[in-house]
Amino acid sequence: MAKILLVDDELTMVQMVAEVLRADGHEVWPFTNANSVAEALEERHPDLVITDLYLDKTKPHGMEIIRKARSLNPPAVVIMMTGFGSVESAVEAMQAGAYDYIEKPFKLDELKLCVQRALVYTQTVHENTLLRREIRQKYGFSRIIGASSGMQEVFRMVERVADTSTTVLILGESGTGKELVARALHFNSRRTHAPFVPINCSALPENLLESELFGHRKGAFTGAIADKNGLFHDADGGTIFLDEIGTMPSQLQSRLLRVLQEKEVRRVGDNVAVTVDVRVLAATNENLERLVKEGRFREDLYYRLNVVPIVIPPLRERREDIPMLVSHFLKDRIHARSGRPLQISRRALDALAAHSWPGNVRELENAIERALVLADLPLLVVHDFPPVVQGLAADDDGAEHDEAAANVEPVGAAPASDPMAGSTASTAASTALPGLPQTILSLRRFSRDQEQAYIQHVLRIANQNKEEAARLLDISLATLYRKLAEEGV
Repeated sequence: MAKILLVDDELTMVQMVAEVLRADGHEVWPFTNANSVAEALEERHPDLVITDLYLDKTKPHGMEIIRKARSLNPPAVVIMMTGFGSVESAVEAMQAGAYDYIEKPFKLDELKLCVQRALVYTQTVHENTLLRREIRQKYGFSRIIGASSGMQEVFRMVERVADTSTTVLILGESGTGKELVARALHFNSRRTHAPFVPINCSALPENLLESELFGHRKGAFTGAIADKNGLFHDADGGTIFLDEIGTMPSQLQSRLLRVLQEKEVRRVGDNVAVTVDVRVLAATNENLERLVKEGRFREDLYYRLNVVPIVIPPLRERREDIPMLVSHFLKDRIHARSGRPLQISRRALDALAAHSWPGNVRELENAIERALVLADLPLLVVHDFPPVVQGLAADDDGAEHDEAAANVEPVGAAPASDPMAGSTASTAASTALPGLPQTILSLRRFSRDQEQAYIQHVLRIANQNKEEAARLLDISLATLYRKLAEEGV
């Protein structure tokens, strides 16, 4: 069940409560004074602390215990009990971080119910913490793959503006990952606990888009059979992502401009405006400056949206990122028949790097999915990919399958020369110190090589999770990507 630390200066009270809680299956550590409590909190990390307010009838040691328990990681939930109850002490205990307050004398059933509520609360908080961590991993920086200079600039901008309320305009061709960037901005900001609401402005006709964005009153138009809040209301406190903003009709552009200026939303058919706190992220694959010149997009709205532009380069301009992307898409994939990890031949990888990828990362991912379906072996070869990729492959000598196993490592694997990878190369002379190169290098070059080797070592420990590796290395994710780019990974 739960680990409970119990503190009360009355021995009989401690013995009675401890016996009741142990009968319910809890592990209980009883104390009758405050002297050893701080050390016990550090060593045992209880789920729940039940403490008296006055342990020596003169000084409220319980307040110190609350603060110490709440400073743990994760913090312990605290129930305060006292025979000197008052409104003032209850309020003070709650302000210090106590979850609940029970006054002596109390019935044991009342205490058991209080403990049950506190433990349910603890479990809920723990589950929410895990869920937020999973969400951050799913939508964090590690989902955006790339070590090229163009992607490094994207990482720098995302890292710089994520935890602000600044409006961001994300520019890039279809399939480059604009929504991934938007989600990274939201889930790495202080708004991460509030909603992230995406909408594709090109997917709905004008009348429905207006209702979806701003809501409507009952009877505002045919079919409006009830009041409805819009997505701006739903996103209050969080972020709304307006994808394909260049397709928004001119009338809605005017209404969006007012929302950005006044921070107010008025439902269709309503005369009352409602204040909302929403961060606006917009994205487009169109040239908004050209649309402004053609009169199809409001100039004032363009400048309101284009506070901080983030430009995602197309895949054809960052071909060096293709091996990293392929490695990401193949990560943890197991061949259904052989049960072995999937790999890709060097010839196939070269063909993928030679393609211009007009559909960008989305097209590459689809090509990998096709190959996964068609592959006969745990090795993906040229003929598993679409014809447009096959046509870019070097002349086949007929030995791709036979030679690949000997010559090709899984994409993203550590190179054989990596000093942290356990290379089977011949050992150094007996007079050489372990870990030192056999040729003289400058100190700067030696330090760089050692740093790169250690980064690869930590990446393997983190199962190639760059976000976790950056945390272990105590550097920012952008710094890690920059160092990997310098290494040519």
